[in-house]
Amino acid sequence: MFNLILIASFISSINAAAIISRSQSYPLSQRDALGPKTTLTVANKVIAPDGFGRSATLVNGVFPGPLIAAQKGDDFAIEVANELTDTSMFTSTSVHWHGLYQNGTSFADGTSSVTQCPIAQNHSYVHSFSAQNQAGTFWYHSHYSVQYCDGLRGPLVIYDPQDPMAHMYDVDDESTVITLADWYHTAATVLRYVIGNTASSTLVNGLGRYAGGPMSDLAVISVEQGKRYRMRLISMSCDPNFQFSIDGHNLTIIEADGQLTEPLVVDQLQIFAGQRYSVVLVADQPEDNYWIRNLPNTANASFEGGTNSAILRYKSAPKTDPTTVNTTSTNPLQETNLHALVNPGAPGIPEYGKADINLNLEVSVDGGNFLINNVTFTAPTVPVLLQILSGAQDPSQLMPNESVIILEANKVVELTLSTTGPGGPHPIHLHGHSFDVVQSAGNSTFNYANPVRRDVVSAGSLGQQMVIRWVTDNSGPWFLHCHIDWHLEAGFAVVMAESIADTRANMGQAPDTWNQLCPTYNALTPLQLGGGGLNSYEAAANISTNLYPPPTLA
Repeated sequence: MFNLILIASFISSINAAAIISRSQSYPLSQRDALGPKTTLTVANKVIAPDGFGRSATLVNGVFPGPLIAAQKGDDFAIEVANELTDTSMFTSTSVHWHGLYQNGTSFADGTSSVTQCPIAQNHSYVHSFSAQNQAGTFWYHSHYSVQYCDGLRGPLVIYDPQDPMAHMYDVDDESTVITLADWYHTAATVLRYVIGNTASSTLVNGLGRYAGGPMSDLAVISVEQGKRYRMRLISMSCDPNFQFSIDGHNLTIIEADGQLTEPLVVDQLQIFAGQRYSVVLVADQPEDNYWIRNLPNTANASFEGGTNSAILRYKSAPKTDPTTVNTTSTNPLQETNLHALVNPGAPGIPEYGKADINLNLEVSVDGGNFLINNVTFTAPTVPVLLQILSGAQDPSQLMPNESVIILEANKVVELTLSTTGPGGPHPIHLHGHSFDVVQSAGNSTFNYANPVRRDVVSAGSLGQQMVIRWVTDNSGPWFLHCHIDWHLEAGFAVVMAESIADTRANMGQAPDTWNQLCPTYNALTPLQLGGGGLNSYEAAANISTNLYPPPTLA
């Protein structure tokens, strides 16, 4: 018989959340940014970012988590302190610094089952690393199961005092960081069992409204007429991609995923889970309020009642909702029109199939589970990095079998990923690298001369493919996965193990606290892991009959 306290906690946090009229969150521009040496406290708290209250997994009690702001060349020392208590959700955690290469510090990548064991309840771990020459727009999120869907996600920006694009904008601070997220009224520990779930709402800077809900606060981005703003868009989505636009204003893209681009003017852009864009907005319109639109690719999504929206407000405009009208885009972003600004050109011989290593991965679906080359990724009990440091060198020795691809050092890799099943378009992220997109999904042409360089790319949908190139100059195991978190949970991943013989020398000595993560985590009981157990599965069965198998109880 289930523990009555757990059942009560589960019902109160998942099924009986109160609807309130005002969110307990607030716009990012009102928060204080954290520096590169700081502590992130991960704990549970009831919030109502769209007017519907639920227990969430948060950093420092807010959604999105606080901005981490650094200067190019800074060293990072970020302690993640786990104070989670709500066992209807996961009570272990890990945090990944999305887009930072971790060259020489793979133990700080924060990826459960690949580079570390999770951080147990009432424990902490300090991620010490240098971002070396990186600058741009990044973010951080849980990389433990589907935990980031419950709220553990936040922005990270590395500012470049010598930014070559600085002449294009006047304002670039925490007030111009814009986070885009999906939000769920039911815990991710329940929804992970539902094949094909849908978000309850869309949040911009942690605020939004849901269909049929109260007229809760929307995020307001304030501008002054005549000024130019570098707006850093970050998609923290667990699933949908968004069509982003601002009524009456063009957007000039100057960065994609931490990589500067040649300036490109658009009036709408599609942004996939994990992607980031810096866009310059010129506040050259009449003093007024203008709708910021962020439409997800979910059925029946609209802007009715201020859903999927935020507000761009000129300084002297009244504090009212905009009355601007949505118009059809005439100049939307085409990824093939984006070109790297710095050192453009893909590595290697500029011809398809002529790289040093040519990989072909085919994605298929079977009963809701995803397979890459007919294999579903199953998280190993020992992280891949620890396996390598313990002496595993051969593919047959590395777990999970057939999901670890070994790559030689300093080779040009060309990866073709094609999709034969439903569920697309799939945003594909590679840890440890940026890559050149030599063929975008849905496009028949190749560009080796000046493609966009980034770290998340759409692999498209059924029958489409994308092709990317990178150089294996970062020894260690790097996750390649779909950034739709439900798809990653369902096995859409492989590990690229680069130059494994050099991994120990490249990363130096892992801290003792890293070595203690696995023994501490492995000693936890199922109750200490949280996740709701069969309670979560039974709640999922009340939502849908299209379910993954129930959990295995110890």
